[in-house]
Amino acid sequence: MVEMALVLPLFLTLILGMIEFGRAMMIANLVTNAAREGARMAVLDGSSNTTVTDGIKTFLQSAIGVTVLSSDIGVTITVTPAAGNPNVGNVIASAKSRDLIAVNVALPFNKVALIPGNYLNGQSLVGKSAMRHE
Repeated sequence: MVEMALVLPLFLTLILGMIEFGRAMMIANLVTNAAREGARMAVLDGSSNTTVTDGIKTFLQSAIGVTVLSSDIGVTITVTPAAGNPNVGNVIASAKSRDLIAVNVALPFNKVALIPGNYLNGQSLVGKSAMRHE
């Protein structure tokens, strides 16, 4: 009985840590998928920064399954003009063919953690994707 009292807390901590790490990897994969979906939306004609940002936030909120506030999800869109194209100042609607559109999505880990604690406090799960405008 003494052995169980010594080993059980360590064993449970190890099991819960593995569950939390697995969830962090799953959420990181969802954030990367959201960035990829956002980049795909951004390269299509008729897209705007607002529609892409709203689409990414909606995707993450429905995929994660917990109450993640829209304000917790950070979306950054960068438009790099191709050679010979004018600088459009990170506005997707003004992007020309072959412009590189990069989408970065960040979500603080403590907003999606199952187990409360300060072990990854301040760390963000980040997803990035870049595609050429069509």
